[in-house]
Amino acid sequence: MLALRPNCECCDRDLAPDSAEARICSFECTFCAGCADARFGGRCPNCGGGLVARPIRPAALLEKFPPSAERVTKPHTACAT
Repeated sequence: MLALRPNCECCDRDLAPDSAEARICSFECTFCAGCADARFGGRCPNCGGGLVARPIRPAALLEKFPPSAERVTKPHTACAT
């Protein structure tokens, strides 16, 4: 089951469980659409895999299967502003 991480690993932007702006790779590295597209060209800076839109868990299931509250941030050279 997807963890639905709450933030972009690069810029630390909040990403709600129903955010259409969340992008993930096959390892669930999580980025906002802005970082995924503009900074990484659609490729995960951790593994090199493709970043795709994160599926949205139906609201009725969020209580039974809550999203992760653990924020993950990793310093990437491409994240430097």
